[in-house]
Amino acid sequence: MKENEGIRIWGSRVLLVPYEAHHVVKYHSWMESEELRELTASERLTLEEEYDMQRKWRNDSDKCTFIILDRENFEQNKTDDQLNREISAMVGDVNIFYPPDTHERLEGEIEIMIAEPSARGKGFGKEALCSMMRYAQVLLQTVTFTSKIGYENVASLCLFKSLGFNEVSKSEVFRETTLSFDASDKISLLQWTSNYFVETIKL
Repeated sequence: MKENEGIRIWGSRVLLVPYEAHHVVKYHSWMESEELRELTASERLTLEEEYDMQRKWRNDSDKCTFIILDRENFEQNKTDDQLNREISAMVGDVNIFYPPDTHERLEGEIEIMIAEPSARGKGFGKEALCSMMRYAQVLLQTVTFTSKIGYENVASLCLFKSLGFNEVSKSEVFRETTLSFDASDKISLLQWTSNYFVETIKL
């Protein structure tokens, strides 16, 4: 969506940046993994289709996407240019999908992927997820977050439930669990985003 263009969200371990064209090649290499596609219920796309998808996500008002960077990695490479620093530090992405054909963003479906194996188990997923939710809660006025997670994605199920997501339903057909989080309380996410900071950068 256009609203997060030029926005960076800082945390203790992660930095969230809008999904742009220079991220696509690395993102596409991640999605060549059959395991990741199964865990995220994603289709395999060509590189050209991935670029088309990135442009669509940038322009559609019902999709908010950030690339997750390892903040330490990003800050260590200050001699390199900005784009290469971002690509080198990429570890995953976090997205919110809103109902189409409406300007209201009261409820959104959130999903997260830590694609780099070396970045798992370091708290990146929890901080990125909570930072994204806080951004949507404060700036997009989202009060309810849902997530659909496959039965096999045990790590994600544990992560979401540890944050207070409650199980709403299960689908044996799609083999997935639907979870929900009430974010109407403005302080509900503060404990996991103590170093949260939103920066607006010049384009």
